[in-house]
Amino acid sequence: MTENKQNNIMDYETVDFDPVTCELLLIDQTLLPNETKIIRLSNAKDIWDAIYLLKVRGAPAIGVAAAIGIYVLAARIKASDFEEFYAEFSRQKEYLDSSRPTAVNLSWALNRMDQTCIAHKELPLPELLEELKKEALAIKKEDTLVCKMIGEYGLSLVKPGDGILTHCNAGQLATSKYGTATAPIYLGHEKGYNFRVFADETRPLLQGARLTAYELHSAGVDVTLLCDNMCAMVMKNRWINAVFVGCDRVAANGDTANKIGTSVVATVAKHYNVPFYVCAPTSTIDMSLEHGNLIPIEERKPEEITKMWYEKPMAPEGIKAFNPAFDVTDHSLITAIVTEFGIARAPYKEAFEEIFRKKETEKK
Repeated sequence: MTENKQNNIMDYETVDFDPVTCELLLIDQTLLPNETKIIRLSNAKDIWDAIYLLKVRGAPAIGVAAAIGIYVLAARIKASDFEEFYAEFSRQKEYLDSSRPTAVNLSWALNRMDQTCIAHKELPLPELLEELKKEALAIKKEDTLVCKMIGEYGLSLVKPGDGILTHCNAGQLATSKYGTATAPIYLGHEKGYNFRVFADETRPLLQGARLTAYELHSAGVDVTLLCDNMCAMVMKNRWINAVFVGCDRVAANGDTANKIGTSVVATVAKHYNVPFYVCAPTSTIDMSLEHGNLIPIEERKPEEITKMWYEKPMAPEGIKAFNPAFDVTDHSLITAIVTEFGIARAPYKEAFEEIFRKKETEKK
């Protein structure tokens, strides 16, 4: 079942839950910006496909979708006791976790739901399901608060009238609200900062053109669309005062994985002395990985490069194509990493440890 929506994209939740029908609701981002469709999902294959096919994308939004999705699946499990219930719950969890490898929020959210399940295993199944629902909705609510705090910290790094470049989509469409890399932009817009934003189109899936430029324009932000190979020119022209990007995973040393092409932007920014900031919720920081070479990089189908966006193929039939979804930006190219608990600067491992200490203290 689908619902067609024609209003401003900012009026809708990227990821939501329908308590009446117990369904996961998503904006189908593969159809944007030409059509806004809310899809309703209630079975494992459809939820897996939505994540894999990028109907929902962006690390935080994937995490929220996974949390709500596993609850929706759990609510439909037929079981007589916890052991039977948990065996099926675990199977569904592992299945959803296989949909995309790079964004750590996917496994983070599913593991958090798993921990909630185990922590309440003594409860009757209806009460256990209620705890799972509460946890899924808490993950969604926390994401909004996290993005707002990232926005506040990020806003302290820029000034009114600045030119800001961003790559891919780390906006409201990638999160519950505000976005990560766009959170400073939205908060600044609310304060009348009059930022001039430049959005890379972001090949090969064009999230910058289809999503970032679309949502910023819908919100009334001054935004200019760029082809990916134009970042050096706008930086040389001194139109850019800062770069803000999101990320899908951060290694302990500060290396970050983000949409393919991000490392190019970081390298160019370093050359032109433009500050390069990565906006990263602490849920994306993976301290188990010493450096970025250990981050698994998803490779996608060649057709996304050769013919996906064209009436006729734009490359010779049978040509080899290399299509990684992400690249890793070396920590040496990153000016700072902005989290919801503060701004981390090199050496990053020590900075992250301090941020996690602050996080634990504030939890108490």
